[in-house]
Amino acid sequence: MHEYYVYILSNFTRTTLYIGMTNDLGRRVHEHKTKRNDGFTARYCVDRLVYWESTTQVEAAIEREKQLKKWTRKKKDWLIETMNPDWNDLSLSF
Repeated sequence: MHEYYVYILSNFTRTTLYIGMTNDLGRRVHEHKTKRNDGFTARYCVDRLVYWESTTQVEAAIEREKQLKKWTRKKKDWLIETMNPDWNDLSLSF
């Protein structure tokens, strides 16, 4: 059985968010932290894992990612704070 993750990254100052989906959360966060790929997260130093959720259905993960990207910033902040009120970097725990 496969596991799929929808995640939110932020920068240190919490001014920028990035929402993504992957089947290997540890690997993907490492790629963001090491700026392996040029792009948005490297350009804006978005490398702190502040929220994640998982599912066993890839279609559900894709739909959830799309849903979250449409949310307002206020609603995204609320979601993050339900899991991580201090906006800690959750990747440090795995």
